[in-house]
Amino acid sequence: MTLPVTHPWILRMAWYDLCFMHWTVDADALAGTLPRGVHLDTFDGQAYLGAVPFRMADVAPRLLPGVPGLSAFPELNLRTYVTAGGEPGVWFYSLDAAQPLAVRLARQLFHLPYFDARMWVSRQGGVTRYASLRTHHGQPPARFAAAYRPVGEPIAAPPGSLDDWLTHRLNLYSADRHGRVYRGRIAHAAWPLRRAEAVIHENTLAGSLGLTLGGPPHLLHAEELRVHAHWLERVT
Repeated sequence: MTLPVTHPWILRMAWYDLCFMHWTVDADALAGTLPRGVHLDTFDGQAYLGAVPFRMADVAPRLLPGVPGLSAFPELNLRTYVTAGGEPGVWFYSLDAAQPLAVRLARQLFHLPYFDARMWVSRQGGVTRYASLRTHHGQPPARFAAAYRPVGEPIAAPPGSLDDWLTHRLNLYSADRHGRVYRGRIAHAAWPLRRAEAVIHENTLAGSLGLTLGGPPHLLHAEELRVHAHWLERVT
């Protein structure tokens, strides 16, 4: 159950050319990586780890315009699925981004593991080509390179389906250096999902977890989604 949001959103953003790439992983390997109060969520007993490349745009606080050079940048997430305080959400292991100021603000204000990275993205003929090299000082190295595209017609993700379970997550969770857990709520329209094809040339994002993401992933694509984010609240 997701409780209603009673306070105004504080940050807007748009996500473009997003690809959900999910692999099944050993649940025990992930459960031990989560802080106290955050519990691994599984689908039919199976845990999933997702790499999600996309482009951010129009990132700005409520009522303020975007800033050229600051409000648009590539981002690449490594994530799994959890519950905390009885509510499902997303747990991020890393968020690589090519905007140094955004990295520092997100680390400070939202307690999220954002990392500096050099990133290259292009889209031509419906194919997105995406590459990332983590450069954050003192953090484990990580590389990612892939090409992906949507295929077929838009699809529905019925409640209770795997597609819905992987994508319909309106909470993110993070923890500060003292282990205190926070929830950040987001709001957006239904995902405009399509199936996808991908060629993944390199992916070491899960190396710091001692995991290798091999084999064909479960793929979904979304062209554009506009999102509102709310301020963090403490999970008790």
